[in-house]
Amino acid sequence: MFGYINVNRKGLSKEGEAAYQAYYCGLCRKLKTNCGAKGQMLLNYDMTFLIVLLTGLYELPHEAVEFTCPVHPTKKRIAWGNAATAYAADMNVLLAYHNFEDDWKDGRAYTKRAFAKALLKDYRRIRTEYPRQAAAIENFMKKLAEAEAAGEENIDLIAGLTGEMTSEIFDWKQDEWSEELRCLSFYLGKFVYLMDAYEDLEKDKKRQEYNPFAKMVCQREEDFETFARLLLTSMISESAKSFERLPILLHADILRNILYSGVWSKYEYLQIKKKKQQEKKARGKQHDKSL
Repeated sequence: MFGYINVNRKGLSKEGEAAYQAYYCGLCRKLKTNCGAKGQMLLNYDMTFLIVLLTGLYELPHEAVEFTCPVHPTKKRIAWGNAATAYAADMNVLLAYHNFEDDWKDGRAYTKRAFAKALLKDYRRIRTEYPRQAAAIENFMKKLAEAEAAGEENIDLIAGLTGEMTSEIFDWKQDEWSEELRCLSFYLGKFVYLMDAYEDLEKDKKRQEYNPFAKMVCQREEDFETFARLLLTSMISESAKSFERLPILLHADILRNILYSGVWSKYEYLQIKKKKQQEKKARGKQHDKSL
């Protein structure tokens, strides 16, 4: 479920891109500090968004560290870290652990099982510190498995399970900003689930695996595409409305970039891919006719 809350780097100013990268690097370093090299393998843009969001909302100061990255050793890098970085790193581990466990249960992927075991000690430590968030993720995984096994056809209901889980994660301090943070993350979570289902639809059909879109009956493929686009747009629109109601000035440009543009990067990539496939199919038909 990771990888959809991305940034559109082309739409950022140089300052915004540098700040975003610094928070991303800060998350990477924190994961390594907490969990070793295996922690860095969990790094994702979703949790970087959470860091920027919480930093902007609470106007958290950051500590800047210059370092040499093994992946990019030719130039010194800057990492920014603060309390939101530490929190996001812990949430990253909780989510990754359950993601590996889920992959193991679904496909008996032994590598994923090994990753889960490697994270178990860290998971238990973080679960003790954040029992509310850990319980929300565990409850989500259970409900999701039950709903998928039952072939749940209510798209709004099953996507809402992800929304409920992300609400608990984003509601860091349970304070006066809880309501808007929960609303923002609820719809963002639904968007992520639906985007994941949209991307995996053809693969799930071939494997005869559950997908909330699989039983939709549309006379034309264009009708389904229109429905999916409208559904995704409504989810991210509600999330953006809550963001705009929060008093965020710090890094607001980065956050708007993500919510209004970055989250659509995978969708746009899929449209390009589908168009190429359709053109290839059309050329094949023309070739057959000419024979």
